Amino acid sequence: MCQDCGCGDNELVPVAVQERLLAANDRTASHNRRHFEEASVLALNLMGSPGSGKTAVLEATARRAGKALRVGAVSGDLETDNDAVRLQRAGIPARAITTGTACHLDAEMVHKALHGFEIAGLDLFVIENVGNLVCPAIYNLGQAANVVALAVTEGEDKPLKYPAMFRGADLVLLTKVDLLPHLEVSVAAIEDALARVMPNPRMIKVSARTGEGIDLWISWIRNRRRNPAEVRA
Repeated sequence: MCQDCGCGDNELVPVAVQERLLAANDRTASHNRRHFEEASVLALNLMGSPGSGKTAVLEATARRAGKALRVGAVSGDLETDNDAVRLQRAGIPARAITTGTACHLDAEMVHKALHGFEIAGLDLFVIENVGNLVCPAIYNLGQAANVVALAVTEGEDKPLKYPAMFRGADLVLLTKVDLLPHLEVSVAAIEDALARVMPNPRMIKVSARTGEGIDLWISWIRNRRRNPAEVRA
């Protein structure tokens, strides 16, 4: 998997080659960013493990905000357009990006998906990355901010196990919090783990099923739209 980029493994791909690949990716990411800025749309890179609830949160966002927040998305996965179809059913214009064997999206994949995608008039464009807590953290896609979905079912130590992902996050959505009464999971322990790796820890507890925290999440989006150059929320 990811034989071309090596995803940081120097034994797979030499450092010099990785640097050239990332430099080319960054140039395309800058091009994507210009598209988003010209369209006055907030672009978010939504990352997280498979099953962390990324798609469900977007569905709940569309249900809650309605026409007050115009959302578009691309959804990355190795195979199938299942998530994109779910988003379309929720009223979100969406396209699938199938990567084959690549465990992340890169800027060129996003750029190709933007061709023919009308982002002008949108408030928010979400790049729903491939489910993975490692490789997606490496690649700049031209987004204004990084959001990580972390499900309560994943345990308390994920930020410590995958620090690069959370170190670069502007916001963590702690998902599936409606399950907390049935789990031996400490939210305080998760917050402590985030504080150890995130420069400016910011977490919102959400449940796509009950709607808990979705209003706070939407408020964060609106605030970020008003302050697009903000480094951390």
